[in-house]
Amino acid sequence: MKIVVIPVTPFSQNCSLIWDPSSMKGAFVDPGGNVEQLIKAAKDNYVEIEKIILTHGHLDHVGGTTAIASHFNVPIIGPHKGDKFWLDGLMQQSQMFGFPPASPFEPTQWLNDNDTISVGTLTLEVLHCPGHTPGHVALVERSSNRIIVGDIIFAGSIGRTDFPQGNQQQLIDSIKRKILSLPEDMMIYPGHGPTTTVGTEKATNPYVSGQWG
Repeated sequence: MKIVVIPVTPFSQNCSLIWDPSSMKGAFVDPGGNVEQLIKAAKDNYVEIEKIILTHGHLDHVGGTTAIASHFNVPIIGPHKGDKFWLDGLMQQSQMFGFPPASPFEPTQWLNDNDTISVGTLTLEVLHCPGHTPGHVALVERSSNRIIVGDIIFAGSIGRTDFPQGNQQQLIDSIKRKILSLPEDMMIYPGHGPTTTVGTEKATNPYVSGQWG
């Protein structure tokens, strides 16, 4: 899997342009905004966009979704249905965070734990990891040893849990069971900030290091 990380929105949210190099078919994961920039990135990398995938329903991750889906005429996949209330409340989220108005939408397909998503010949494994939001998912791609985690875990930190239906213990449990059990050399692509690895976070992340066994 090829991946280009494109920070978007005033929150510097990491939108990932991913693609299968054998077919050049790809997807955007969490297109939060800066729509023209994202369209240009797909064109510059010669990627044929076939779907949009969402890790969770927060505005900085989904704000450009409907515009991108309309431009490429592609389906919207995810997140888990637990985040439906966030997508239904996008107008209120826009006001809360001072973003341009975003209209509610429903994805073409909700995701569940252990689902798989195809991107070209690639297979993404879906891990349902509630805590930051109830419907948050992560996406594992085994052939390139990478996982896209949204706001579950960051380099040296974890996602906020003070939003509606957030739960810190649930988030830590998700990280311990679903993320830190993966191969230690797997690269983690978080929703904000730099990439890291499972082993690094297991050893040094102050929120979960020493708690994973």
